[in-house]
Amino acid sequence: MTDTAAAEILADVHRGVGRLLLNRPKALNALTTDMVVAIDRVLAGWEDASLSAVVLASTSAKAFCAGGDIRTVREHSLAGDAEASERFFASEYRLNARIAEYPVPVVSLIDGLCMGGGLGLSVHGGFRVVTERAVLAMPETGIGFFPDVGASYFLPRLPGAIGMYLGLTGYRLDAADALYTGLATHFVPADGLDAVGEALADSPGDPVDVVLNRLAGRSPVAGSGLADVRGDMDWAFGAPTLGEIDKRLRHLDTPWAAAALAALESASPHSLEITHALLARGRQHTLRECLGHELALTRTTVRSPDFLEGVRAALVDKDRTPRWRRASLGGRTLLS
Repeated sequence: MTDTAAAEILADVHRGVGRLLLNRPKALNALTTDMVVAIDRVLAGWEDASLSAVVLASTSAKAFCAGGDIRTVREHSLAGDAEASERFFASEYRLNARIAEYPVPVVSLIDGLCMGGGLGLSVHGGFRVVTERAVLAMPETGIGFFPDVGASYFLPRLPGAIGMYLGLTGYRLDAADALYTGLATHFVPADGLDAVGEALADSPGDPVDVVLNRLAGRSPVAGSGLADVRGDMDWAFGAPTLGEIDKRLRHLDTPWAAAALAALESASPHSLEITHALLARGRQHTLRECLGHELALTRTTVRSPDFLEGVRAALVDKDRTPRWRRASLGGRTLLS
């Protein structure tokens, strides 16, 4: 572990509970290759430590993890360093698989932003606790990329067409939406989050679910905005093609449909095509197969004009006006 990674990933074992803290607050815990390798190494070392649980959290109230350090990936692409990008994604996906297969319960405490790679760290574990400040999203189509970190496995397994909607539009879920969709499993108020590790240590023989329920505040799930539009969402985003999704949203002519259309129209057309195809077939593959497909896709996507342009507009120049290479669908410009 490098000195930087050692400072950005804080790890200890407290009364039988492993604790991993993401500690890169100025970058909203955006994951670097060194951070990913450090987390993976710690978890590997703890596999035989007879822990009752592992808690994954952040030192920042603003973010659990805002995703992977995509800006650096772009720099690697511009420099022609394919090997550096490959190392990042391969390391990240290996960690995602380890968390999914970990021998003790992994409990993620999501307070603030949790996007892209942050979901990769949390959603593959058995327990995802959100606070009232949680914001979850897979916003990759807006930067010329695609939902990765195993999203082609977990998004298609959400109820109905929720996963397709989230993957294509990059919609930001609040705590209520996260609980409604199943991306989150428990709600604990932000001021009660520090008690989770102690409670798990106090009750090593009790099921994690029971311990978390003791700490839970009143669940906000009844306030889910996604629940209110679920019927329309399943109909529109359950369509077999992007063109048909577009058509059904226009037919609905509701504020929700208009917002969804606007999100699709601002996304990279190339990313939408990749994402739709990836999610459509994801349900028939294992997590490791999905991660393998995603890794293969990264090799071409990170060199694509839309990725270079999307990251420039969002994270480098921050002008939020990407100029996409237009793609055509059925003889017309996609979603035009």
